[in-house]
Amino acid sequence: MKNNSRIIFLDILRAIAVLMMVQGHTIDSLLADEYRTFDSVIYSVWHTMRGFTAPIFMFTAGVVFTYLLKLNNLPFKDNPRVVKGLKRFFLLLGLGYLLRYPTYKIFDFRYVSETQWKIFFAVDALHLIAFGLLFILILTYISEKVKVSSITVFSSGAAFFFLMLFVVREFSWGEILPQFAAGYFTREFGSIFPLFPYAGYVLAGGVLGIILAGNKDIYKESGFMIKLLLIGSSLIAVSYLLFGIINIYEPQANYWTSRISIVFFRLGVVLMLNGAIGFAAAKLNNIPNTIKLIGRHTLLIYVVHLVIIYGSAWSPGVSRYFKHSLTLFEAITAALIMISLMIGMVLIINKLVFERRRKKHKLAAANVYLIKPK
Repeated sequence: MKNNSRIIFLDILRAIAVLMMVQGHTIDSLLADEYRTFDSVIYSVWHTMRGFTAPIFMFTAGVVFTYLLKLNNLPFKDNPRVVKGLKRFFLLLGLGYLLRYPTYKIFDFRYVSETQWKIFFAVDALHLIAFGLLFILILTYISEKVKVSSITVFSSGAAFFFLMLFVVREFSWGEILPQFAAGYFTREFGSIFPLFPYAGYVLAGGVLGIILAGNKDIYKESGFMIKLLLIGSSLIAVSYLLFGIINIYEPQANYWTSRISIVFFRLGVVLMLNGAIGFAAAKLNNIPNTIKLIGRHTLLIYVVHLVIIYGSAWSPGVSRYFKHSLTLFEAITAALIMISLMIGMVLIINKLVFERRRKKHKLAAANVYLIKPK
């Protein structure tokens, strides 16, 4: 892909999203309980910012996937990105379950406890993004068939997952569906990111991806950035309005725990962040290669840092030995070390790949020289 402000914007956004995820998991896993108090300004700010990490990560996934899907402007059946998207769906879903696999004996489940099954069936970020990408493909197909604007269809899809939270939370999904399926609709069984409302963030990112793919130089226009900032601030205002309505019927409700209000607040902040990054990207001709590499290896970074922190069925994680035991300074230091390890990993991988390609090209050039007719 060409190096322009739009791609710079996407690389920066992806890098921010995955590094926020890395530090968030590290500190949350290792910070001692006595430091988890809202009397501490540092912890309060960190906890608030961490609430935006998943929406940013999911929104960004939706932006990038839809941008690439729509960039070639091909019919659905002829678009090679559709097949790649389906492969990505199965890869993410498979990795999501593999990271939570309940036993090191792949086909022997005799000693798996109920708690381990519950952990295995819980829906995490990879499961959610996998289905988010699948929904993007489905909505793209629907949009093409019914000849309705993709932006309209995607916006409606995002609104569906946000607003249906009111309805979905009223059902006892454990009594309706088996546990592995119920986890996609409720937190009751330990799911961190059920489809409602989190799939809405992926589809909302898809809307921006459509706009990016269809407007070559839009991120060079300050007017578009202003629109993003205004839409973001409007959504934050809507979140307070919704809470005001909720508070009439539930006087004891708390804004920060009112899920439907906070959904729109977080989406508003994500859009404002996009606007701010867009302003910066529009003035840049290039960014450090390290940022590009981080942005392009988000899945690898995500999987590897989770295995290091939480372990897997085949390896222990550092949280087994240091869970909730570090001081604030130690936890921050651990987060910085983890970020450094992830950056070092992608730099080493890039160097190895680059060296391999360089040698391959050098060998190919030598062979051409050898067979060149005299």
